[in-house]
Amino acid sequence: MVVWIIGLSGAGKTTLAKEIVKEVSKSKSVVLLDGDVVRDIFANDLGHSLDDRLTNAQRICQLGKLLDDQGVHVVCAILSLFPETRAWNRENLKSYHEVYIDAPVCDLVSRDSKGIYSRYNKGEICDVAGMDLKFIPPESPDMIISNVGSKDKLLGYAKSISEIIINE
Repeated sequence: MVVWIIGLSGAGKTTLAKEIVKEVSKSKSVVLLDGDVVRDIFANDLGHSLDDRLTNAQRICQLGKLLDDQGVHVVCAILSLFPETRAWNRENLKSYHEVYIDAPVCDLVSRDSKGIYSRYNKGEICDVAGMDLKFIPPESPDMIISNVGSKDKLLGYAKSISEIIINE
């Protein structure tokens, strides 16, 4: 199974994904594919333009399929800007579960753990999803999480998502 966790920077994708992997790994083989880590693995050969973001998303789709085909469960934490990559996943993966973490932009800007929003606001960078790059939320995710509360509240969803993988 591939669990595809979608959301803007700071929404809590990686935080939730790590907790899910921790739970699932107690009984099943599972791998975390994080969008930023995949960029690092490929020597940061991509920027953040739409074309580069699409290439990174396609890499993650293909890596997810490769692992899934070998019986390894995959949890992906990815911005997932492109409806076409989500559609590809639904068509090409044996078992796919899409989770959208929705958070107000004002909360994301205040969290800003990577400094992306502050650098954007200072004019130091562009191509920031949710700012100058349009983010199209998924049309029909399997789960929507509104992340406006505490980290503990967000992590509370890890158990139910983990059970979906474990019982798959």
